[in-house]
Amino acid sequence: MTTAAESQLLFLQLLNPSNRADPYPIYHRVRNSGRPRLPDIPFVVLSSYRACDEALRHPSSISDRRKSTLGQRLIAEGLDPRSPIQPGFLFLDPPDHTRLRKLVSKAFAPKVVKALESEIAGMVDALMDRIEERGEFDVVADLAHPLPVSVICRLLGVPVEDEPKFSRASTLLAQALDPFITITGEAAEGDDERLEASRWLRAYMRDLIRQRRSDPGEDLMSELIRVEESGDQLTEAEIISTCNLLLVAGHETTVNLIGNAILALLRSPGQWAALGVDPGRAPTVVEESLRCDPPVQLLGRIAAEDMTIGGTAIARGETMMLLLAAANRDPAVFVRPDQFDPDREEIRHLSFSKGPHFCLGAPLARMEGALALSAVTARFPDARMVSKPRYKKNLNLRGLESLTVAV
Repeated sequence: MTTAAESQLLFLQLLNPSNRADPYPIYHRVRNSGRPRLPDIPFVVLSSYRACDEALRHPSSISDRRKSTLGQRLIAEGLDPRSPIQPGFLFLDPPDHTRLRKLVSKAFAPKVVKALESEIAGMVDALMDRIEERGEFDVVADLAHPLPVSVICRLLGVPVEDEPKFSRASTLLAQALDPFITITGEAAEGDDERLEASRWLRAYMRDLIRQRRSDPGEDLMSELIRVEESGDQLTEAEIISTCNLLLVAGHETTVNLIGNAILALLRSPGQWAALGVDPGRAPTVVEESLRCDPPVQLLGRIAAEDMTIGGTAIARGETMMLLLAAANRDPAVFVRPDQFDPDREEIRHLSFSKGPHFCLGAPLARMEGALALSAVTARFPDARMVSKPRYKKNLNLRGLESLTVAV
């Protein structure tokens, strides 16, 4: 077990943006160090697959930060531990979470997602055509970013000319979900921009809701307005927060999924070639990328009661940081855990969470990833990197900022 000083040092190394390109050696050290705690803070880091899996499924593992010991301290000081711009029911617990998720899930039925497949494939083909004309592309700016934004704007019925505004708002608001921003004090630097983006987005959504109430369409916004269960419907505020969640959490994670997977394939030329000639491999490539380099690196949970996770006693109110990226490479579970290998015998991961908060958008993200990866490898069999990958500062929603590829 690590000392308090060693735990603090490991945590500071996690926060250091110079480690974004390859945080996995630090994750291995954290996992091998036991379950580090920070001095004088009711906070524990869980990093083994077993512990993270158990914490996600435990009935006393909750998400509302106000119920944590740290949250209660902030409330006593007149502060709200929740970010004013954090989206949707991501940080709610039953019964509120159960009610909202049940209503929203109707708009994400498998047939709804499946109906989007041909349209998304068309978007991918259009992006491939533009890339082919130029002879090179930036993985993020030319593919991983515009595809999910276009899909989400299509889902919400947002005019294509407003896509750049949505893209900027998504990037800014995603920072508010990242502990790197809040713990290091950089929150103050961008707070005004993030709050302005939040206000703009909410005002835009309210206008869109009014339009859809008077003239409903076949988009997600109209479906969220129509959805009903035993007389219960979503309020305007709930529709807005749900759409914000889709835009911020869903968009940013899919960008990272596509970008991280392309980088892994480029570093494994045999895998790039194999996928290019066999698009049926795409689903396993997506799953192995989610395991090996997840777009969401960590999740927070609160102990609603005294509990024991992975042999560790955790007190009521204590905050648990679940290092999913470390768990997904746990050598106690995976053979050659650091190797990107879509052909491994079994692929499993915690990248979409588990339990009541399992990602509603997982089928859509998987579809977008599979279509993008199979298309880019088939169209450009000789693709090669011509720049080093650059990463965003984000610790949690970790992903590429840019990577130039010649085709």
